[in-house]
Amino acid sequence: MDANNRNHWFLDPGPLSSWIDQFAADLAAQRYTPLTIEGYTASARHFAAWLGSAGIAIDDIGDDVVRRFAEHRCRCPGGRRWLRVSPKYSRRAGRFVVFLQRKGVARPSVKVASSYPLLDDYRNWLRIHRGLSERTIARHLRHLHKLLPELGTATHDYDAALVRNVVREWRERTGPADLRTITSTLRSYLRFLAGAGLCRPNLDHAIPPVVQWRLSSLPRYLAAADLERVVASCDQLTRGRLRDRAILLLLARLGLRAGDVAGLRLSDLDWTSGMLRLSGKARRQVRLPLPQDVGDAILAYIELERPRVDQEAVFLMMVAPYRSFSQSSHVSTIVALALKRAGISDAPSTGASLLRHSAATSMLRSGATLEAVGTVLRHRSLDMTAHYAKVDIAMLEQIAQPWPGELAC
Repeated sequence: MDANNRNHWFLDPGPLSSWIDQFAADLAAQRYTPLTIEGYTASARHFAAWLGSAGIAIDDIGDDVVRRFAEHRCRCPGGRRWLRVSPKYSRRAGRFVVFLQRKGVARPSVKVASSYPLLDDYRNWLRIHRGLSERTIARHLRHLHKLLPELGTATHDYDAALVRNVVREWRERTGPADLRTITSTLRSYLRFLAGAGLCRPNLDHAIPPVVQWRLSSLPRYLAAADLERVVASCDQLTRGRLRDRAILLLLARLGLRAGDVAGLRLSDLDWTSGMLRLSGKARRQVRLPLPQDVGDAILAYIELERPRVDQEAVFLMMVAPYRSFSQSSHVSTIVALALKRAGISDAPSTGASLLRHSAATSMLRSGATLEAVGTVLRHRSLDMTAHYAKVDIAMLEQIAQPWPGELAC
């Protein structure tokens, strides 16, 4: 009898045995490998056997039970002599508990009441009325959890002096970049409160501006030859080659943001008209023409490499469970790895925005107008697009204003 079968014999999962089998089937449906499934079911079997030895009923499985399992001094059957369970092992047992909760076998996790119940309404306001992405909403909430202990919950007592004092204190704690996002969040929250009649109006005007020189630096971009080397570096991959190539071409040809790529859906691709539908900032929807090489790359990925799973997202992770990118930073990681493969060690930056800047610069140098480039990049203001004209002195003539001469005092 091999070690695997001995463990199955000594570790009696009791009434959870059938649920462990269903857990394994659920993992298999998500395309986990047999070896990974065996690791999960071994943890689940150990957890179930420990429940029996500890006298814990299935109905009593709660959030603290997995922690107790992770900390127990293991003397379970099968020759185990562990001082404590490894973090990876306990996480797999926790995954089994989540499965049981989803099936209604274990009681659901208890949600701790928020100390700031108004934040639930604020979250819905940002989502419905402001059209912000979930990632941006989460950032606003993180900032507010830092600010509210100082602001307090008595919103009707808020005044200009309190708001300024909070901003002044945070100016001492953080840098200009973080302070800009914090003050932006605070303005948004005060507007929400004022609109709901929960604080006096116009308090957002009491927040002092954070001084910055907008668009003062040169745009960071890659030369055309380096850009092609980055795209060609995907040929070095054995797994994810077609996916990464399609992503890099979307960034380099259309100047998409990382969030645009991560959020792209199969329904956004109109193959008949050769158009791409995007939902950008504030959920503004636009349609862009799909270049031939980009369309070919996406189609090759979908037909030859994309996992056959019921997922609407175009780009998926390459390991099970096959799901969409949880964060847009995954797209920037793909860019950073491509730069490394291409041998470009002096790139001005390593994120997805580098290829967006490169696309804008390339379009301007190819003769495209500022208005055309701004349309492709979906800029709200032409001033943002004019930022890219600084990389070529000749192009500055398009935005330079005549010298007004000497003005009378």
